[in-house]
Parts: sequence; structure tokens; C-alpha cells
Amino acid sequence: MKLYLALLPLIFLGSSLAAQSVGQSLYSSNCVPCHGIDGKGDGPLAAQLGTPPADLTTIAERRDGVWPMLEIMAILDGYSRNTLPREDMPVFENFLDNEMSEFDTGNGQMVLVPTKLIEIVKYLEEIQDPEPTSYVP
Repeated sequence: MKLYLALLPLIFLGSSLAAQSVGQSLYSSNCVPCHGIDGKGDGPLAAQLGTPPADLTTIAERRDGVWPMLEIMAILDGYSRNTLPREDMPVFENFLDNEMSEFDTGNGQMVLVPTKLIEIVKYLEEIQDPEPTSYVP
């Protein structure tokens, strides 16, 4: 019985981890130190950065309700470095090193995009408050 009670927390931990989406897991392991658990920009490293981390829950709100999926992808994968400099924002190359999935860029053309990149951007869309009212790829 003691062994069962000792294993019980591990069973619950395993269940909660399995319930996490791929995007949420990627967020937890890559973004929480700066943006915080809830994405509000209050992570444990936030105070040490030269530029305060953005509140990731209000991306769509700051764009009048529009969710800019491609823009967010470009920030994470580093393609927007020339136009949107963020000194403390790293490029997440590990999001690019995985399997590819088809993605509609908004013009009906399907392109292959790293699956992890799609998943983390979907998670960021899920935490928008308020929810987006319109979408651009």
C-alpha cells in the first residue's frame, strides 16, 4: 500500500503531462523563463532583460483582434530579424528541426512548415485574451 501511495503523485503527473498539447509543452520548455507560465511577460528572467518580454496573451488585441500567424512564426524562427529587431528574443532553431506539415499560407498554396513551429503558434493563439476575431495566416 505504501508503494501505491508513493507512486500516486507520479501517476497524476504523467496524466497532466500527457494532457498538455505539443505547443504547450514547447512553450513550457522554451518561453516560460521570459514570458512566464501564463504568457504575460513576467517570467523569472524578465527583469534581467534589456527589453521587457511581451505579454503574449494580448497579441491579437494589440492588432485590433487579428491573429497574425505568419508574423508570429517569423518572429520565432528568426526570419523577421531584419525588420523586427528584438535583442533579447532568441531564434528557436529547435522548432525547425523536426517533421514537416502542410500549411496554407492564406493564398490557397500549401507549403511544408516545421510541425513544432505550427504547434507552438497554435498554442499562442489558444492563450489570446480576448480571443481573436479575425485571422491572417
